[in-house]
Amino acid sequence: MIIADQISKHFDGVEAVTDVSFRVGEGETMVLLGTSGCGKTTTLKMLNRLIEATSGRIEIGGKNITEEKPEILRRSIGYVSQNNGLFPHYTVAENIAVVPRLLNWQSGHIQEHTARWLEQLKLPAHFTGKYPAELSGGQQQRVAIARALIANPPVLLLDEPFGALDPVTRTSVRKDFAELPALQQTTIVLVTHDVQEALQMGDHICLMDKGRVVQQGTPGDLLLRPVNEFVHAFIGQQVADISRIYERIKAQE
Repeated sequence: MIIADQISKHFDGVEAVTDVSFRVGEGETMVLLGTSGCGKTTTLKMLNRLIEATSGRIEIGGKNITEEKPEILRRSIGYVSQNNGLFPHYTVAENIAVVPRLLNWQSGHIQEHTARWLEQLKLPAHFTGKYPAELSGGQQQRVAIARALIANPPVLLLDEPFGALDPVTRTSVRKDFAELPALQQTTIVLVTHDVQEALQMGDHICLMDKGRVVQQGTPGDLLLRPVNEFVHAFIGQQVADISRIYERIKAQE
């Protein structure tokens, strides 16, 4: 579904991303994992041309993305950012309806699908008339997910969508998101710095550092077969921290 072939991005001569290549199969979830500033968000945004690649080739659904106007390309790609990106002066219903209106859906069709997505994401029906400022952070992110998925895009890009939420809310939203039936057929690229989230959600992981892919493979490949000390330290430290916390809790009980 997605092919990135040696894509690079330079900002004023500075290499933010260098020769990144990967493939994402239809219905798979690929995770771009790494610390802040490693180039993972820049890589993600090149897939829907929010950032134009300096060099390299990107294909989605067998088509070079440069052969289509960016605004048309983005209508077929769902996108959720960390800060949710909701329009503050739009109601929940108006935010969710942005893409369907661009696609000239009938009003009744939009309302029907909006109600279905609110129900699936466990939001009350009366939220349609509320504004983003009237919602909690978790509720706002659920609306952003509904907006990204309402038109059933074949590809969904997620830029640390749960990162701004508190731990309890993040766990709840992530669980409800992962259980959505529509995602079974959706190709997903997820950006995160959270190893646990990557291991739980990813079919395939690309670990990045300083604008390059250091290792890519299944969660088991990175966890059990790190290619160098950086991978071992990055993955192993977070897993060790989780294990130590778990053991401490067990001891207290």
